[in-house]
Amino acid sequence: MGEVPSKPWVVFAKVQPRLRLFCFPYAGGGSSLFRLWSNGLPPEVEVCPVYLPGREIRLNEAAFTHISPLVQTMAQVLRPHLNTPFAFFGHSMGALISFELARYLRRNYRQLPTHLFVSSHRAPQLPRLDPDTYNLPEPAFIDAVYRLGGTPQEVLQHEELLQILLPTLRADFTLCETYLYAKEEPLACPITAFGGEQDHTVSVQQLSAWREQTRGVFTLHMLPGGHFFLHKYQGLLLQALSGQLGELEH
Repeated sequence: MGEVPSKPWVVFAKVQPRLRLFCFPYAGGGSSLFRLWSNGLPPEVEVCPVYLPGREIRLNEAAFTHISPLVQTMAQVLRPHLNTPFAFFGHSMGALISFELARYLRRNYRQLPTHLFVSSHRAPQLPRLDPDTYNLPEPAFIDAVYRLGGTPQEVLQHEELLQILLPTLRADFTLCETYLYAKEEPLACPITAFGGEQDHTVSVQQLSAWREQTRGVFTLHMLPGGHFFLHKYQGLLLQALSGQLGELEH
């Protein structure tokens, strides 16, 4: 598994919150995505964005290319902070990571999040129908990233910046596209799936199939926007999250 990197995976602000919400970004994204979320969620909830290697303060570290070693390492560093009720939120790639982390914690430590929030990702048991892009030559890979829409056009057109970010983008795409689902018992915690009404990459049916992954309550929320609706419609997303997190606290 190797040594745990010295840079922090999470920066904690509250000593004893009622609940910690660990947030996992999409491919190529970073924890800055969640920096203002505390303003829109109940004060008793500590928002804990996860700093993945290969971006932001950990830009000089190599990003993981496979989900199993990432989840193993993450469980090791997060476990001391799972001494209070916690929930997971993951968008796109982050949904996959949070799901596998929840299963790893159950398997190895008999721990589970109080709630799993997954966003803009098909249910993991469903096959991926799109062709691989992670192994494409650079121009074709950049084009695939552009078409997905998560990376700002200014970044893709800035050659120097693009060359810095490309290894992490390719690693993230590798992690997602080489993922292999292994069947296990459904989780006991509730699952809420979020999707964009104009998302052409993840359908309502693919989101609804997350229902199979829980023995608890399943909820589906469709919001305006495409695959990255959480930028433009962050307020609506936080409103929906607040309602469900508020229920967890009582």
